[in-house]
Amino acid sequence: MEQRAYWDHVAPTKEFTLPLQSELLAQWVTPDSSILDFGCGYGRTLNQLQQLGYQNLCGIDFSPEMIRRGKALFPTLDLRVKVTEQIDLPDQSVDAVLLFAVLTCIHQDKAQSSIVRELYRILKPGGILYINDYLLASDPRNLHRYEKFQDKYGCYGIFELPEGAICRHHSREYLDRLLSAFHTAHFQPLTFTTMNGHTASGFAYLGQKH
Repeated sequence: MEQRAYWDHVAPTKEFTLPLQSELLAQWVTPDSSILDFGCGYGRTLNQLQQLGYQNLCGIDFSPEMIRRGKALFPTLDLRVKVTEQIDLPDQSVDAVLLFAVLTCIHQDKAQSSIVRELYRILKPGGILYINDYLLASDPRNLHRYEKFQDKYGCYGIFELPEGAICRHHSREYLDRLLSAFHTAHFQPLTFTTMNGHTASGFAYLGQKH
C-alpha cells in the first residue's frame, strides 16, 4: 500500500504514542514562539502544546484524512495538508520545528535529506529542531525484520509492517550525518511504546540552526 494511502486509511483510528518532553522544549522556546509540527498527524502533540500555553502553533501533514480528523478533534488548531515538496512557509520564519516519528515513516535517504533541508530553510537563525524517533534495535524481532528486508530496500533498518506501511529505524551515525547542518544541543536515548503497542528503542534530539 502506498504510504499516503496507508495513513489516510488508518487516520480515523490510529493513536500515536511518542511523548512530548515539554520541559526540554521549554528550555529553548517561549509561549509566543512560532512552532511548526511537521508530520503532525491528527494534532495530538500540538494540542498538548496549546494546553501548556503555547499560542503560535501550526501543523502540516501529507495525509488529508489525518488533518480532517485533527480539525474535528481540535478545531482551534491551525492544521494544513502538505501538497507540494516545499513547505509553504517563508525562509527563516519559524522558531522551532517538531519532527515526531516522521523519519521512521519516510525510509529513503534522499527524501529524509530533502525534508531536513526544508526545515533548515524555514527555521530562524538559532531556531530549534526537536525530533523524537526510533533507533536501530537489537532484539530478535527487529533483527529478523531488518535482515528480511535489507536486500529489498538496500538499507539495514527498513522493514514493512503487516498492514502495509514501510518503516525505518536509524543508527546514531546516520542521524549525525543527516542532521550535520545543526548543532546538536541534546541527544538522549529513550524507550518508547510504538503505535502498535511494542516497546522500541528511540531518542529525543534537539538541534540548533547555526
